[in-house]
Amino acid sequence: MQVLAGANDANLVELGRATGTRVALRGDSLTITGDLDNVTRAEPIATAMVTLVREGKSLNADDVLRLSLTERPADAPAATNGALVLPGARRGVQPKTPGQAEYLKQIGEHDIVVGVGPAGTGKTYLAVAAAVDALMRKRVRRIVLARPAVEAGESLGFLPGDMQAKIDPYLRPLYDALDDLIPVERLQKLIETRTIEVAPLAFMRGRTLSDSFVILDEAQNATGLQMKMFLTRLGVNSKIVITGDKTQVDLPRREDSGLMQIERILHGIEGISFHYFTDADVVRHRLVRDIIRAYNADAAGA
Repeated sequence: MQVLAGANDANLVELGRATGTRVALRGDSLTITGDLDNVTRAEPIATAMVTLVREGKSLNADDVLRLSLTERPADAPAATNGALVLPGARRGVQPKTPGQAEYLKQIGEHDIVVGVGPAGTGKTYLAVAAAVDALMRKRVRRIVLARPAVEAGESLGFLPGDMQAKIDPYLRPLYDALDDLIPVERLQKLIETRTIEVAPLAFMRGRTLSDSFVILDEAQNATGLQMKMFLTRLGVNSKIVITGDKTQVDLPRREDSGLMQIERILHGIEGISFHYFTDADVVRHRLVRDIIRAYNADAAGA
């Protein structure tokens, strides 16, 4: 029951805050009091919390908040099944929201998946986890991670070092995801043998990527020509996952974004799937969700 309540009863406090009720846990009894409408809203959330704990899944205040934002919270535990148990990796990966679980399902069922949504929804992390899972299970022979080398609104000037040192700052988020999933020594060996390759998008030209799991991150900053070049690298027994956020285009002209172009022209092609995340899928600090909503509201009113 301590897991249900959370540290310092944080989960119960969040349930009460999100629903406007008073929540108390005494022994094995969870009591919810307040207005009838608020109690009715809190009940399926509490049911989902109990189910998650019984299934041995983690539960914290942010999870409770996500449940409160879900249309059918009682169905959320079943909808977030499908954890990736990575052989030899540091830990498994459990989708936190139904949207994340659906994203992983689409990655498993389609050769090309485009994940579009705001920051903090797990687009890149889950794609990298799916790639590591495919590599460990020998479904592919290598992982290729790519990113456009576009600065986010500021000039970094001339960076010191060789070519790898110059491009590493652009690719650091991809390395961070790998570091979290694979032990350091093993990751270093996989990179040295080029079983895992992290490179700028421009380095993809002229290649055919067979038996590979290929991820293009920050795709909103790829131009239309770069996106066409990237997609046509797809070889036999390969999978491509493209991730991006349409609100964070750093190109001089927003309409040049290759992500927006493929959204217009590739819908309806068999084997290609588009998945859209919402702010309900945000798994970073809870303020990130509120910040995203504030920016969206400002853009809508502009």
